[in-house]
Amino acid sequence: MENKRKVVCYIAESLDGYIATEDDSLEWLFKSEVEGGGDAGYAEFMENIDTVIMGRRTYDWVMEAENGNYPYQELTSYVFTSSTPQENSNVIFTNQEIPSFLEDLRKKPGKDIWVIGGSKLLHEFIKEDLIDEWIISIAPVLIGKGIPLFQTFDFELRLLLKEVKMYGQFAQLHYERA
Repeated sequence: MENKRKVVCYIAESLDGYIATEDDSLEWLFKSEVEGGGDAGYAEFMENIDTVIMGRRTYDWVMEAENGNYPYQELTSYVFTSSTPQENSNVIFTNQEIPSFLEDLRKKPGKDIWVIGGSKLLHEFIKEDLIDEWIISIAPVLIGKGIPLFQTFDFELRLLLKEVKMYGQFAQLHYERA
């Protein structure tokens, strides 16, 4: 029986499409969190995840935000980087080609795979059409400029809307590959 591990991007963005400010700040996101929003389905989402993938810039941001304490220690974690990795027993640093890396990873038994970000890494997954599902929470804020969720590309990628939820003032859109 074929393994059905899905690759999922679960992420938040501003209403105008940014995942962070130009200086990597998420303060706008934390200010947007409102009472009654709960965890925006995060705990439920995480029940189906056992592997995380992120870019080096996202990893560095996470480590700084968490004061050096890696928050996904219970998960298998991969960080894509072209620079020399620093030692961390909680993550595997790689610069492998994404399609072959993901093909090998999908062959291993396990739960779904979360591509956390950032924008550049997501772009590489998009170019190869490797994201099976998108769960995007839209924050009720316009920040004007910053790091876009989607970089420019020259092709069309069709998705199917699976579900729309409301968490406080956040709208969450759940898409799957068409």
